[in-house]
Amino acid sequence: MFDTFRKFLPRKFRDEGPVIPVVRLQGPIGMATPLRPGLSLATTAQPLEKAFSYKKAPAVALIVNSPGGSPVQSRLIFQRIRDLAAENKKDVLVFVEDVAASGGYMISLAGDEIIADPTSIVGSIGVVAAGFGFPELLKKMGVERRVYTAGDKKVILDPFREENADDIDYLKSLQQDIHEVFIDMVKARRGDVLSDDKDLFSGKFWTGRLALELGLVDGMGDLRGTLKKRYGEKAEPKLISAPRGLFGRKPGVGIGLGVPDTLGDDLISSAEARAMWMRFGI
Repeated sequence: MFDTFRKFLPRKFRDEGPVIPVVRLQGPIGMATPLRPGLSLATTAQPLEKAFSYKKAPAVALIVNSPGGSPVQSRLIFQRIRDLAAENKKDVLVFVEDVAASGGYMISLAGDEIIADPTSIVGSIGVVAAGFGFPELLKKMGVERRVYTAGDKKVILDPFREENADDIDYLKSLQQDIHEVFIDMVKARRGDVLSDDKDLFSGKFWTGRLALELGLVDGMGDLRGTLKKRYGEKAEPKLISAPRGLFGRKPGVGIGLGVPDTLGDDLISSAEARAMWMRFGI
């Protein structure tokens, strides 16, 4: 009889294990359109704040499944997690699902421990920029490109003009600077366990099992099994989701008169996101 009414009692009177808040961080980072908010500080701040507010929780668990994206948003999410962990004195456990690559791995660095599946894809510690060039197509179509600027470097890497070697060198210098920031983050968070493999910061990626050998992750496992092993069989993972607004859309999602104009952007964003996942065979 008591078991029947147990669920109606305040949690502090029940014989139950600890609740572990879980936040899922999934998808390309920073690729936002009005219909596709993307993974960013704006979309993750609220669930992260709520997760870290569980005073009796011994830790916060993060599920990371991302092929990367914006280095700025990746670093901002990383920093917010570390700030919240320090403020609330919580351990952070990161669980890698399919992919934690590039910006996805940068976010994973916020974990005090990173746990992956043996077949997860981990790494890609590098910086990439990609695009298309159309100058020959314009010539064939008889279209002339006209651009007027104040500042001779205002329009570099214009896809409708021939590539300029100076522009490429400048872009590579920016990439190198961002790459160094990324490398410094990896060394600061994991320098004591990293291998000296020459390809570690080359942009290569590995399976979870090989990432463990390289020191990029701390162990193999899954979220539920790891939490129960660490905090007891009665430990309860609790998924913390972002609130949804009108018609079930997440905050910041555009509706109304602008929708027709946003569909094209959303299709392009979807194609770019698909290409990012495909790099890792997903």
